[in-house]
Amino acid sequence: MIQKHCFNCGTKLIEKELKGEGIVPFCEKCNSFQFPMYNIAVSMIVVNEETGKIMLIKQYGNPFYILVAGYVNRGEPLENAVVREIKEETGMNVSHIKFNRTKFYEKSNTLMCNFTAFVKNDTELSTNNEIDSFHWFTKDDARKNILQNSLASYFLNAYLDE
Repeated sequence: MIQKHCFNCGTKLIEKELKGEGIVPFCEKCNSFQFPMYNIAVSMIVVNEETGKIMLIKQYGNPFYILVAGYVNRGEPLENAVVREIKEETGMNVSHIKFNRTKFYEKSNTLMCNFTAFVKNDTELSTNNEIDSFHWFTKDDARKNILQNSLASYFLNAYLDE
């Protein structure tokens, strides 16, 4: 059992059979089953429609390129989070998005939901303090320059291989 205490009251959980689900953590005080909770985030392959290039960014003093990403707010649709995060971090408006795939990222207990986000051009580009630097890459150069063996490279390579 991964979860040990109730999210609502803090009582130590027991294991209990739930029909159709198997053994599930259960709070005797709240009389409720407790399904696993995790973070949800979006990551975006930002494509400039005018040039066809892909934006990769560097953040938090790291020397490697990754995708734009951010956490989803409680109750926020994933699609809204994509548009919001790109606007907050780059100043650009998204013209349309396409869902790609998801992958669970164990290190931060996060379900990462990947999208391709298209912007008309980069005339609105104005990065915030979360981005140290950025570069627009051709598809081949994006594949070469993204942090290898990372979740970002998994998403980018899967997109490019479609």
